[in-house]
Amino acid sequence: MQVYMNLRKIGGNVLLAICDCEILGKTLREGKITFHVKEEFYKGAKVDIEEAIDMIENSTIVNMVGKKIVQKAIEKGYVHPEAVLNIEGIPHAQIIKL
Repeated sequence: MQVYMNLRKIGGNVLLAICDCEILGKTLREGKITFHVKEEFYKGAKVDIEEAIDMIENSTIVNMVGKKIVQKAIEKGYVHPEAVLNIEGIPHAQIIKL
């Protein structure tokens, strides 16, 4: 199972953006929320989901969207299930390490 992973350094932070491959480029809408899964932000290397999960450890900010990646982050203990926002049935989660 593969996902898109975009890793970049911004100032003193390491920003990791991950999304399930099939939702890249889509726009999710629910109520007042409009969420764009932008290629400019999420599209980087296409990697195995385990490799993307391993990169969370070295990142200070993580932004992830998609059923597969968010579920795997929950399973590994990085994300609490109650911290997940569902937009049009697609889970989105963020991790910020201070």
